[in-house]
Amino acid sequence: MDGRGLGVTLTRHIWEEQQIHPEATGEFSDILNQVAWAAKVISREVNKAGLVDLLGYTGERNVQGEEVLKLDRYANEVWMSVLRHSGHFCILASEELAEPVVFPPKWRKAKYAIAIDPLDGSSNIDVNVSIGSIFAIHRRVSEGDEGTPDDLLQPGRRLAAAGYVVYGSSTILVLSTGNGVHGFTLDPSVGEFLKSHPDIRIPARGKTYSVNEGNFPYWSEGVRRFVAHMKEKDSSSGRPYGARYIGSMVADMHRTLLKGGIFMYPADTKDPRKPHGKLRLLYECAPMAFLCEQAGGAASTGQGPVLDVVPESLHQRVPFFAGSVENVREAEEFIAQYDGSA
Repeated sequence: MDGRGLGVTLTRHIWEEQQIHPEATGEFSDILNQVAWAAKVISREVNKAGLVDLLGYTGERNVQGEEVLKLDRYANEVWMSVLRHSGHFCILASEELAEPVVFPPKWRKAKYAIAIDPLDGSSNIDVNVSIGSIFAIHRRVSEGDEGTPDDLLQPGRRLAAAGYVVYGSSTILVLSTGNGVHGFTLDPSVGEFLKSHPDIRIPARGKTYSVNEGNFPYWSEGVRRFVAHMKEKDSSSGRPYGARYIGSMVADMHRTLLKGGIFMYPADTKDPRKPHGKLRLLYECAPMAFLCEQAGGAASTGQGPVLDVVPESLHQRVPFFAGSVENVREAEEFIAQYDGSA
C-alpha cells in the first residue's frame, strides 16, 4: 500500500517499469491493460456462470477433439474481441482454434504476436473449482505486410511477456515482462488489479508434488520411480512429500509458483494420439516455463529446458515438469537414469 492507503494498480506498476527502461514506448502498457480488461470481463462471467446459462457443453468439439464448453467459447470470443481491436497484434493463436488468426489489414504492421489459452481447466467450472487464462506474447519476426505462423512458432526463450489469470476465491493476474514475476488481485469494489504478490520467488526445494496419479501405469519407468521416490519415508530429505492436485493447470501452477515443489504432466501411453503428453507448448508450457524461470525456478520436458524447445506446430504437445529447481533437476535425473534418451 502507498502512503494514502491505496494499492499499487497494474497500470501504475507498468508505468513504473517503463521508467526503468527508457527505451519503452508505452505500447506494452496498453497491451497489458487490454489483457487485464479481458480478464475482468471473463471473471465477471465465471462468477455468475450458473445464473446466465454458461455451464455445460455446446455440443461442438474443438481442434483438440475435446468437447467445447459454453464458457470456453465465451472466453475465446472475449479474448478475440479485445485483442483484435487493440492494434498491437498482427496474428493470434488460440488453443480453441485450428488455425491462427491474422488480424485486419490496418493492424498488419503491428509489432507483436500472441498465443492464448482462453480458459484453462474449464471442465472444472461446473463443480466450482479454480480455472484460469494463459497468455504468451512474442515480438514479431516476420517482415511482410501480414503476420505469419513464424511469429508464433518461436521458442519460449524469446517471449516478450507471459502470464496467467486465476479465477478462484479471488481473481489474480500473474505476469512477467522479463523483469521478475508479480501478482495482482482484482478488487471488484473499484474494478482494478492491485499488486498483492510483488517479486514472486519459488523456493529452491518444495515438499509437495502435483500430478495426475491416475496415469501412473502409463508413465515411463523413470517417471514412475521418481513419483515413488517422493512418496518414500526419509526424514533427512523431508519425504514423503505431500500430494496436491487440483486438475486445473493454472491453479496447480499458481500454488507451485508460490509454495514451491513440482507440477508434472509427463508423457504417457494412455492415448496413442498424444505420445508427448497432454499440455500444449505454445499456450500452456512455454508461458508457464517463462514465469517459472523468471521466479527463480525451472521448467523441463524431462530432458531439457522447455524454453529451448523450438515449436514445430501450433498445437504441439510436450512433457512438462516445473517448479522448484532442485525438484525439477531430481526429476530429470530419474528420467535420465531409467529412460535414457527415450
